Amino acid sequence: MAAPEFVTLQVEDGVGTIRLDRPKMNAIDEQLHWEVRAAALEAGKDPEVRAVVLYGGERVFAAGADIKAMSQLTGASMVAWGRELTSSFTTVAHIPKPVIAAITGYALGGGYELALCADFRIMGRGAKVGQPEIQLGVIPGAGGSQRLARLVGPAKAKDLVFTGRHVGAEEALEMGLADAVVPDEEVYATAVAMARKFAAGPPLALAAAKRTIDEGLDGSLAAGLELESRLFAELFDTEDQATGMRSFLENGPGKATFTGR
Repeated sequence: MAAPEFVTLQVEDGVGTIRLDRPKMNAIDEQLHWEVRAAALEAGKDPEVRAVVLYGGERVFAAGADIKAMSQLTGASMVAWGRELTSSFTTVAHIPKPVIAAITGYALGGGYELALCADFRIMGRGAKVGQPEIQLGVIPGAGGSQRLARLVGPAKAKDLVFTGRHVGAEEALEMGLADAVVPDEEVYATAVAMARKFAAGPPLALAAAKRTIDEGLDGSLAAGLELESRLFAELFDTEDQATGMRSFLENGPGKATFTGR
């Protein structure tokens, strides 16, 4: 298998950075999203990775799909293309570890759809996000209508999807599109610092917590409660549970060191 050209996974101190680097604007084409999928699978399996940062570099997160490539497709050919793109992004959403998107510059269209797959979004003050597909005569095709509506509610999602407007950082924070806004030059460091806090936590419990919240939102309350109860009980067979409770009793809260077993 050829080495990735546009996406790398860099691991340091428990944090895996999935780095997009397709000049100039990280436009998402077929090769890039396949490489994102491969990096997400690797990050999910690597025990050295405890938390993940999605990052497009200092200049831009991802300005959207490769429109030149997409403009040549028909409805029939787009069925397969769209299915694979959605599958790649879903792989990111299913990483069983905390994931933070570090957004600089633009995260538009497919770029913001990728950011929506993260658990948290850190934006630079000069960054802009949005779903501008309507301006091209189409709609979001890789989660922009579904994940966005689940994040901020249907009315706000329709505002963004119907107009295609770009949203600045402060409004994004107010709407819930971003979880924090920091100076542009501090975006990546802030995301890494947040990831390191999660990386110190119990990996199995974090994975269970992420799964119960995400899957619970997609089903009934009863089904979510049943899943929560089952995963809660299963964690009592882990070393981390024994370690965490013993540390709490002996030393107080927040002092345990977890191994992920």
